[in-house]
Amino acid sequence: MMISRSSILKRAFSSSPHLCARIPQTEKDIVQMFHVPNLKESLSKLPMNPKLLRNDRSVRTLDGRFMRILKIFKWGPDAEKALEVLMLKVDHQLVREVMKVNVEIGVKIQFFRWAGKRKNFEHDSTTYMALIHRLEEAGLVGEMWKTIQDMVRSACVINSSELSEIVIFLGKAKMVNKACSIFYQIKARKCKPSVNAYNSMIVMLMQEGHHEKVHELYNEMCNEGNCFPDTITYNALITTFGKLGREDSAVRLFEEMQENGLQPTEKIYTTLMSIFFKSGKVEKALSLLHEMKVKCCAPSVFTYTELIKGLGKAGRVEEAYGVFLDMQHKGCKPDVVLMNNLINVLGKAGRLSDVIKLFEEMALLQCMPNVVTYNSVIKALFESKSHASEAASLFEKMKEKGIIPSAYTYSILIDGFCKTNRVEKALLLLEEMDEKGFPPCPAAYCSLINALGKAKRYEAANELFHELKENCGSSSSRVYAVMIKHFGKCGRLGDALDLFDEMKKLGCRPDLYAYNALMSGMVRVSMIDEAQSLLRTMQEQGCDPDINSHNIILNGLARTGGPKWAMDMLSKMKKSKIKPDAVSYNTVLGALSRDGMLEEAAKLMKEMKLNGFEYDLITYSSILEAVGKIDEECTQSVL
Repeated sequence: MMISRSSILKRAFSSSPHLCARIPQTEKDIVQMFHVPNLKESLSKLPMNPKLLRNDRSVRTLDGRFMRILKIFKWGPDAEKALEVLMLKVDHQLVREVMKVNVEIGVKIQFFRWAGKRKNFEHDSTTYMALIHRLEEAGLVGEMWKTIQDMVRSACVINSSELSEIVIFLGKAKMVNKACSIFYQIKARKCKPSVNAYNSMIVMLMQEGHHEKVHELYNEMCNEGNCFPDTITYNALITTFGKLGREDSAVRLFEEMQENGLQPTEKIYTTLMSIFFKSGKVEKALSLLHEMKVKCCAPSVFTYTELIKGLGKAGRVEEAYGVFLDMQHKGCKPDVVLMNNLINVLGKAGRLSDVIKLFEEMALLQCMPNVVTYNSVIKALFESKSHASEAASLFEKMKEKGIIPSAYTYSILIDGFCKTNRVEKALLLLEEMDEKGFPPCPAAYCSLINALGKAKRYEAANELFHELKENCGSSSSRVYAVMIKHFGKCGRLGDALDLFDEMKKLGCRPDLYAYNALMSGMVRVSMIDEAQSLLRTMQEQGCDPDINSHNIILNGLARTGGPKWAMDMLSKMKKSKIKPDAVSYNTVLGALSRDGMLEEAAKLMKEMKLNGFEYDLITYSSILEAVGKIDEECTQSVL
């Protein structure tokens, strides 16, 4: 039986039974794709040196024809046949070139595995890294990790820069432990990590919060003897020590790098400034700015942002605003993060007009407001006692501009409306949050529960509290504290005690506010012994009482034990770490006045004045009440 030449062609180039359905090319087109042009024809199409072509056959032949084959046939018998017809040698250069081709990642994986099984060919670190790069780009983390493991198990030599890249890729994939394991496996194979490889490890560990391991790795790096830290190393280490609260260690490293002849970068100066500001050492932070100017190290927008944040936190608002004006004068353009921080600082200082002015100028500065900006301005409006309608109007404008409110936006608005007695509006916003798919926000619920409690709508507050527990499975200590406080106020101490026990059983550790709320409820029903016992328990549990804790007990003693008990506790407070405040003095004055002890009250008022506390309406009303009571008793005795 005779077989036609066309039949042979069909078998040779049409291994897939549905090839005709998959591609529009005719058999003639496919044959043409496999046609090997002569050398002269190839050279006319490739702008390359002929010597280079002779030296690297794969560069000469890996042209559009083979790429087209891969795109059409994917990887399989057809593509394998193309390699034979095009006479492409399977070597490391070919594998690397295929990894660059714009085809599906699955095709590259299949080709890579096929190549690894060819006789007289073994993948080296360059081919492994070529595939690892493509897998990382495609987000195939599992396949990337598998390929890295294969690479380490193989006999190929891995150099330091490849090790650095592997660590970076695994760090981005949050595979910190795997990165550490691979680092030491490769190091054990006589690969001496360079400073870049160590930096990759140190930066990854820092970013993922493994701060103690950062210092260990730094010591290991220094002990190598041939690998010295650079500015990237020092920046990562100084940042790490700042997060650990080890300011002295950060300063020592800063001095060490200068002793080693390294000039601190703007980033290092900014990091150390942030550390000083956090510890309240404002002048030290500002001295770094002066040093930067002396050493011609120009501050960046990040430096100016830290200065504004730090000065604002220290209450030096005018200086913070001056930094903003100075940076503009020096030609440094602000970004949205800097503007948000400045607006936040000015808002907390009650400088609403400056907040509005900056907010309106942002477009001119080519710095468009984001959700954080709107949050800060809305918060500033409420804190400056502006009309609630202004905040509501800004909220609507924000949505009109396509800026999606965050859960924090709703929380600010709900809290603001609650504080301005617009509880119904706040409840509507809570419903809107739910409709928008936001998870229940404990802060928003806390504001509403507190507002309803103040309005004596205790059942409504309790309903919201249970709704939050149902939606979240638990609740925060602060929300429990608010409910306990209002149960105590309305005389439902039993319910308050049940909630306090419930939060402990759920693993929600009572905080200062929860303890104070329960003690206040106990004092209201004259359970002073129980309140004092709770104060001791609070201290034993590692929760430090504040002045409010002591004033609650002082108030209970003044009401149940009279002025003697109150005076005794006031004396103890004077000798303790927590000194009496105006409330403490007024509480004792009230007890003295109610008992008609005016001389003692007068002496205490003088002491109060000497300690820097001004008399207020409570002070005067206590004395007037006592004087009125004495006058009444005198009148009755005369009659």
